[in-house]
Amino acid sequence: MNPLTKVKLINELNEREAHLGVKESVSWHSEYRDSAWVFVGGFPYELSEGDIICVFSQYGEVVNINLVRDKKTGKSKGFCFICFEDQRSTVLVVDNLNGIKIKGRTIRVDHVKDYRPPKDGEDMDDITKQLREQGCAPKTQQHPPSSSSSSEEEEQYDIPVKKPKKDKKEKKKKKKDKKEKERAGRVLHSSSSPPPLHPPDVRVKEEKEDAAYNKYHQRGAPPGGRGNEERRREGEGDRRRETDREREGDRRMERETDREREGDRRMETDREREGDRRKETDREREGDRRKETDREREGDRRKETDREREGDRRMERETDREREGDRRMETDREREGDRRKETDREREGDRRKETDREREGDRRKETDRDFERKREFDHDRDDNRRETERRMERETEGDRRRNRDRERDRRERQ
Repeated sequence: MNPLTKVKLINELNEREAHLGVKESVSWHSEYRDSAWVFVGGFPYELSEGDIICVFSQYGEVVNINLVRDKKTGKSKGFCFICFEDQRSTVLVVDNLNGIKIKGRTIRVDHVKDYRPPKDGEDMDDITKQLREQGCAPKTQQHPPSSSSSSEEEEQYDIPVKKPKKDKKEKKKKKKDKKEKERAGRVLHSSSSPPPLHPPDVRVKEEKEDAAYNKYHQRGAPPGGRGNEERRREGEGDRRRETDREREGDRRMERETDREREGDRRMETDREREGDRRKETDREREGDRRKETDREREGDRRKETDREREGDRRMERETDREREGDRRMETDREREGDRRKETDREREGDRRKETDREREGDRRKETDRDFERKREFDHDRDDNRRETERRMERETEGDRRRNRDRERDRRERQ
């Protein structure tokens, strides 16, 4: 059978099933429900596996393709077998792609019931082997990476990534926990601290004792011990000054943190108040919106009911008009029927009268003809009688003459 006739038959079968609304369980596709392979034929020879996959992958995932090639030349023979991941894709492909044109050629797409893909053997052509090993996807050119270009590309394509909301929430929770701990520490410190007139005690870090210092004292001070003593005293003063400076810095830091906490509290309270105000305004707006929407809905309902009532009234009027028109038409039809019956009766009577007249005329003509025939027959009969009588008279007259002549002859002889 010609491939084009097969294409037409498949399309006609699909159109007939779509027109009749045939179920999937009864469709002709259900005969191939156990096979995910389809046959594709008639496409141009220059198409490769990748081109065919691009066309057929719009109806499902293609998992295998066998493009039949010539073993010697490796050129395509114009047909192939395609396997889909989902069997239902074969139905879509047969229904939609059968009979389409690719580069001016009509392709045929049909189911394959029992198809076994060929095994890789030694008689496989080089092109098929290369496609099986490397695939049929488009390849990109790989250039050797350079340090400058890679850094530039990284800077160019360095897009800030948004952190997920979970991380933000966790950070907020940690900040809140820290603030609560600091507040609890402040409360404990204020409860255990002396009156606010005296500055709070500052913890000073103790220095580690140097073992060599004790050894130096045990051995005895070298000459010029007074200078060392003065140096020691100066160092002690420097340490005290340093500790005083550290205490003052700690006090300033505490004051700064107190100010920041107070500002945070005020900002938090302002935010809460602002949030409450916004919530209140949002509630009021939402209530106004709901009221407005309720009013609009109520107005729409009323308008809709009025329209429905008006439509019902119009429908009733229309039905009354239709009924009146039907009645008038019925009466007109009845009158017309009566008229037609009357005219038919009159015509029938006239026809009967005419036929009776014609029959009577025919009868009269027939009787006249019979009478005329009888007359002619009687006249002919009389003529025949007269003729026969004349003949008989002539014959008798001849006989008499003959007898007379005979008598004369006899007499003369005697």
